[in-house]
Amino acid sequence: MLSTEQLRQFEENGFVKGDVILDDSQVNLLREQLDLVLDGKSVKKPVLNRDLTNSDSEFGMKMSKKDTVVQIVNMWMVSDAFFQHAANERLCEEVAQLCQTDTLRIWHDQVQYKPPVIGGPGDWHQDHPAWPIIQPADLVSAWVALDDATVENGCMWMVPKSHKWGDQQAYLTNTADYKPSHQQPERLPEGANTQAVPFEIKKGQVGYHHCLTWHGSGPNRSQRKRRAIAVHYMPGHVRYEPTGAHPMEPFVTVQPGEILTGDDFPIVYRKESVIPR
Repeated sequence: MLSTEQLRQFEENGFVKGDVILDDSQVNLLREQLDLVLDGKSVKKPVLNRDLTNSDSEFGMKMSKKDTVVQIVNMWMVSDAFFQHAANERLCEEVAQLCQTDTLRIWHDQVQYKPPVIGGPGDWHQDHPAWPIIQPADLVSAWVALDDATVENGCMWMVPKSHKWGDQQAYLTNTADYKPSHQQPERLPEGANTQAVPFEIKKGQVGYHHCLTWHGSGPNRSQRKRRAIAVHYMPGHVRYEPTGAHPMEPFVTVQPGEILTGDDFPIVYRKESVIPR
């Protein structure tokens, strides 16, 4: 359970660090499962496996160019170990606290991997504007590091309080030193401070952030990998409201306006129970 102080920090800032929730053996299992996908050896395939700096989706990709950022969407569909991670009792309980809900479903998960030396930056963004088929913007992400995520190897940075400023995605850009810039600051609340802070996370530790919190990251020029698994959780009232396209749309089986349910958006938490696979 998150403490009252952690809940206060999340409400105020839009992000908060949790504890180390995976031990070395659990981290190593997820790394092994991830390697199978990266090498094109997994039996099942994820929804997406791509370099975010290249629109092509390829399995078993060779990473050799500068600014590579590998994104893999829905590892939980590929690997039971990743599903069990998404259904982790503590993760789900704490996200339910943050969402103030008694039901959680997986919207989708994603691995983002920045390889050593050539790992690229992550553009400044908000998550929910990239999800134009679901409403309202009440989702919370649980970001668990599979390597120590530091400034040196491209950890995330966050802008405190930005989750309270609405959808600003169209105006967010990156500075030359990978910090956020807003093209039309007059659209922000008076006194809004857009200065970012580093969000360093230890291996096996979780960091939570709201789906409207501004976040981005610098490149990985270190000799260390930066791997992480983020699970994006929907509270029970999230609806299918298509106003654009998204890779998960082909998996939707409900009608517009209905609660987004279905086998591809499984319930992983209801009240005090974790739902087994």
